[in-house]
Amino acid sequence: MVNLRRLDLNLLVTLDVLLAELNVTRAAERLHISQPAVSVHLAKLRDLLDDPLLLPGPRGMRATARAAALREPLREALESLSRAVAPAAPFDPANAELTWRIAATDYTESTIVLPLLQRLLAQAPKTRLAVLDLEPSRLERQAERGAVDVIFHTTENAPQGLHRKALFTERYVLVGRRGHPKFRRRPTLRQFCELDHAIVSQDGGGFHASTDDALAALGMSRRVVFSVPHFLFLRSALANTDLVAMAPERLVRDDPALQIAPAPVDLPGFEISMYWHERVHRDPAHRWLRQSIVGVV
Repeated sequence: MVNLRRLDLNLLVTLDVLLAELNVTRAAERLHISQPAVSVHLAKLRDLLDDPLLLPGPRGMRATARAAALREPLREALESLSRAVAPAAPFDPANAELTWRIAATDYTESTIVLPLLQRLLAQAPKTRLAVLDLEPSRLERQAERGAVDVIFHTTENAPQGLHRKALFTERYVLVGRRGHPKFRRRPTLRQFCELDHAIVSQDGGGFHASTDDALAALGMSRRVVFSVPHFLFLRSALANTDLVAMAPERLVRDDPALQIAPAPVDLPGFEISMYWHERVHRDPAHRWLRQSIVGVV
């Protein structure tokens, strides 16, 4: 067996041309190197393969049996290698057949994935999209293993070691059902505290959020009567009851069943970013997906 670590790829390129031309002078011209350099390569090949490879013939050189047997496999191997290292072809979304995997919360499903799905169905109709639950403790490993392609996460407490692109900054607004009897105009701070509030508690069952911290700093408190783990259920609950909530504006601004008012208490917003692993950073298909995501937000 030939030790591949000793094998210089340039020697195989030279052998491929020599077998095609059977002439050192013409081979040198095709390779753009000198005749002595071709002869040096041939000597190394003879030593490496333990065969003369090319012998003097009536009109130049003739291949040995070993060299003749090498010709087609060598040509195929070099062509395969050339294709492997060639620049990636431009991505054609209309004909691509692949599956995207995105990790998202119900909030980013509604604000990013849904408009993205509409674009994928129109521009990349042969692709498929899988939305996975966002599991913060596993995100970096999932991306490294290829289990997810793109992650949507707040910039705060985000997974480390991944590429990041900030998508938008969200703010909180006060929201309740359209026609709410106590919600016809912006409430005062006291009126705000007297309303029945709902919150999203992603860790499950909590009745305290950042709004309560802001109120406590002012020496006030509110009545939180309903706690849910998901934003989309919160939206349904608000539309069908007299509850109100501090909710991300993008989630509720286009819902005709809800109305929005500026809150009488200031809350810090949050930034949503897109994350992906180095393994797909330069992939044309993945780059197209990321550009599409930026386009829809």
